[in-house]
Formats: sequence, structure tokens, C-alpha cells
Amino acid sequence: MKGQAAVTPESEVASDDTFLLDGQPYCPQSEWHLMLNKPSGILTAARDRRAPTVMDLLPNHYTRVRCMPVGRLDKDTEGLLLLTSNGELAHRLLAPKRGIVKVYQARVLGCLDADDVAAFSQGISLNDFTALPTRLTIQYAQQDQSLAVVELTEGKHRQVRRMFGSRGHEVISLTRLAFGPLTLDPGLAPGCFRVLTAQEADRLKEAVNLV
Repeated sequence: MKGQAAVTPESEVASDDTFLLDGQPYCPQSEWHLMLNKPSGILTAARDRRAPTVMDLLPNHYTRVRCMPVGRLDKDTEGLLLLTSNGELAHRLLAPKRGIVKVYQARVLGCLDADDVAAFSQGISLNDFTALPTRLTIQYAQQDQSLAVVELTEGKHRQVRRMFGSRGHEVISLTRLAFGPLTLDPGLAPGCFRVLTAQEADRLKEAVNLV
């Protein structure tokens, strides 16, 4: 039935047929794991009446199988967002005791220097908590603007922006580059996604001892 729509359960198929669901290749499986390059201006939520969410970027199939975001990226933060239908995997990836590293690239106002690097490495005190020691790597620093990479194991609300803000640097743009063992696929344009390979899914599970 190549090139035809399957409209009844009795539709006959061949072993080499390729299936598409909502325009995406489909094969029956018990779990789904996705990598999305989240664009700015999109909420990380299942649904919202007032604004578009990351689920609006995906075919409806993934909502039906409850493939949900692992944690959140702020509305104005871009980059790697993982989604999974495995609730235990999501829970373990987000558990503070696991120490899963998230890597962000931040463009900030002002000139970052060695004092900022030292402050991040010692842990920054904010109004409601003290951030754990964090690695800050300056990629370039100019008088009016700097670019840096931040590696942290926490993920509190607007944490990276608040940490830079405490040092007098407003964040212009923020992109997550990596989550645990996975890095953002450079071939994914903002708003696009792909299914994780079996090897990538295994690496995520190994990172949290879910084997």
C-alpha cells in the first residue's frame, strides 16, 4: 500500500513499508526521546492559553504518548531541550543529587573578568539561595559585551541570568548547548526537533544509572 493512507486496522502492509505519522517517520515503540532546539519566545509547558509552547512545535502524536519536556528553559532561553515519555528517566535527570551538568552559552553586557570567574567558582549568593560553585569560561570579553560558557548542575528559575545579574552583567541571550552526555545537534534549526538515536537514549540512561 505504498503511497496510500492507512484508514482501517485491516490495511495490509509489507515488511519493507515505511510509515509516516503527522509527516514524521513512525515505528511502534514503548518510549520516545526527543531533542528540540527551542527558539526564544516559546514557553516550556504542555499547554498555555496565552502563548505558544514547545508542544506546539511537535506533531500531536508526541502529546498523545506523553512525551514531555525534561525540566524547563525560560521563555527567552534557546537551545537544547530534551523531551521523553519515560517519567523515571526525566525524574532522575532532574534530581539534584545526580549532578547532571547543563552547559549554557551566555552573551552579556559589560566586560567579564577573572573576578567574575572566581565568584562563579565560589558560589554566588542570591536572595533566596546560594548557587553551587559553577565553572565560568570567558570566550571573549570587550568593554561593552562578553561571551561566556557556564556549566552548572542546578536548574533553578532564571538561575544563570540571576547569577550574571548579581555581578552587574545583564544577559542579552542565553542558549543551552548540552544536557548531561548530549550536546545540541548543530543541524537542528531553531524550532526543529529529532528523535534521539538508541545510542543517545542509552547514554542518558547510563548517566543516571537507569539500565
